[in-house]
Amino acid sequence: MYKKILITGVNGQVGQALNEVLRNTDIGGSLIGLSRTELDLSNPHQIRQVIHSIKPDLIINPAAYTAVDKAESEPDLAYVINAIAPRILAEEAAKVGARLVHFSTDYVYNGNKPTPYTEADATKPLSVYGKSKLAGEEAIRAVGLPHLIFRTSWVYGAYGKNFLKTILRLASEREELRIVTDQFGAPTAASSIATAVSQAIIAWHNDTTGVYHMVNAGQTSWHGFASAIVNEYGRMQSAKGWPPLKVEQIHEITTQEFPTPAIRPVNSCLDVSKLARDFSVQLPDWRVALKTEVEKLAL
Repeated sequence: MYKKILITGVNGQVGQALNEVLRNTDIGGSLIGLSRTELDLSNPHQIRQVIHSIKPDLIINPAAYTAVDKAESEPDLAYVINAIAPRILAEEAAKVGARLVHFSTDYVYNGNKPTPYTEADATKPLSVYGKSKLAGEEAIRAVGLPHLIFRTSWVYGAYGKNFLKTILRLASEREELRIVTDQFGAPTAASSIATAVSQAIIAWHNDTTGVYHMVNAGQTSWHGFASAIVNEYGRMQSAKGWPPLKVEQIHEITTQEFPTPAIRPVNSCLDVSKLARDFSVQLPDWRVALKTEVEKLAL
């Protein structure tokens, strides 16, 4: 099906999951996963050189600048990695006749809509991170090659730095946590994304191109997500022989009580019906995915 598939950011949480899933999927050909050292998206010359050398027929780009708050003080670097690099990837992919799969974010929306966002809704990012990711989407579209852009949200996994790992670390150190309860979205496991992408690229046999929402089913708040993490850990603790958590209470707080440099959307819920319609791909409920990720933890 594909002779050569190139994955960027293979050491990141989505990159790792993609590498693992695709190596166990019948996609044919070779899978080439490159780390940041081997393919640095802040280095345009290296991007062009690597694509020209490998000549893949499919590029999957999960690599990104994802430090949402830090981006407010590093806008130039965020734009280089999230906007300029995707344009160069798209240009080079077009030259070698490759397709491009890219990842974007719920942060392209302002979060004011009371219902889940569809791909047809207007974008209005509130943060440098969101603006840089939207610029990347627009750059890819402008090149005009066959592409799929998957917008996802609240990505986490058993590996890497993310909300799951942060909550477990804090819960092992503190008796009380204070977590935001008035922002809503779908926690989405890296492994769920990887499985869905593998299904989509196998089904991608026509001229379908554009933006798709790809998140685990259901929704919760950050407080609800944190509570579920602690509860799931507790359920697994005895069976795994893990050390007990110290936390006794998780308090609900508002966004106003937890100010951050970057403004987050209140509503990050994404409608995924387009993905199901065009690719027959559906991600599991976020609670089911969380259970799977917690079971993978090595503590």
